[in-house]
Amino acid sequence: MYIYNVTVNIDDSVHQEWLEWIELHIPKVLATGRFIGAKLTEVLVDEEMGGSTYSIQYTAKTKQDIEDYYQFDAEKLRNEGLQKFADKMLSFRTELKIVKEF
Repeated sequence: MYIYNVTVNIDDSVHQEWLEWIELHIPKVLATGRFIGAKLTEVLVDEEMGGSTYSIQYTAKTKQDIEDYYQFDAEKLRNEGLQKFADKMLSFRTELKIVKEF
């Protein structure tokens, strides 16, 4: 199993709007069929830059599912957020492989 993690810092001025948007966005990502589930979590740190930080963790069965997402779906879905929130949102992505669950 794999996790495609998107960490987002969102400016306070659009925080509530972004929360409403992301709850509609996550089902769109899941609808690609590349992921079997997702978690929206708040990162509990005080950012020097301000704002609030969230982690969206999408679970994939295979690494190829993530690669297929990049190839066929990611650009369109990422652009939705970039167009809507532009410089009010900073994000980065991380891929994780689950080694063992306890």
